[in-house]
Amino acid sequence: MSAQTYNGWANYETWNVALYINNEYAMYQTAVEWVNETLGWDMSVDYDRFRHTLAELFGSQTPDGVRWDDDTLDHAELTEMLAELAD
Repeated sequence: MSAQTYNGWANYETWNVALYINNEYAMYQTAVEWVNETLGWDMSVDYDRFRHTLAELFGSQTPDGVRWDDDTLDHAELTEMLAELAD
């Protein structure tokens, strides 16, 4: 782990959001369905759009208090993580 990263992610906030999306079953299922539906509509996967779904369904932040729209989130890294969820 370098001083610029957190567990291989850009920072703690990005890691925390990715952790919950990938490890909380309801969030994971929501993400997989959203990604596949988005791709089915021939649209690009983008965390900035997906975060609105998270806020609607799960509140404004992770259980650890990181907001889905936190200014320090690495949106490109989260978008890449989401794209990897496609079937």
